[in-house]
Amino acid sequence: MNGTASYECPRAGTSRAPSRRPLIVNPISLETLLASVGKEVGLSPWRTVTQTMIDQFADATDDHQFIHCDPVRAAAETPYGGTIAHGFLTLSLLSAMTFETLPPLEKATMGVNHGFDEIRFLAPVKSGARIRARFVLADVKARPSGWVQMTHDVTIELEGSVKPALTARWLTLAFVEPEKDSA
Repeated sequence: MNGTASYECPRAGTSRAPSRRPLIVNPISLETLLASVGKEVGLSPWRTVTQTMIDQFADATDDHQFIHCDPVRAAAETPYGGTIAHGFLTLSLLSAMTFETLPPLEKATMGVNHGFDEIRFLAPVKSGARIRARFVLADVKARPSGWVQMTHDVTIELEGSVKPALTARWLTLAFVEPEKDSA
């Protein structure tokens, strides 16, 4: 082993790098989460969007348009000077940036994507660009069923650019087993 930790992806049987989650991310209580509504709650580390990532996303989605996969043609025929990431690739990186940045909810057994109320792709992400996500907690709804719905206003920033790559209103759910009456 070369000192780099990895794990086996159970479905694909491929080796993957370990999570980038910082070592010190303490879970937060529902009360702390509720008190954070309206506040910026996280800023992810910068992440480089590589041509390899773009090509792999193209393979996964069957979207091989030249603006994503042909650096020579994209440099000659587009205003971008080279290839750009798929908008949905940039959007999909929110999951990883969330996991790296936001603390988990105390006693949550799982989290799921619940969708988006709004997404706007505002600037292209060129191959080699660095992006990061800024999270503002817009709303929290704790349901009696144990599901906690969180709404984040997210901005994916492009290093060196005033204009963000995208903005979104993102809804996620975390499940916290309801407390059983001890009577």
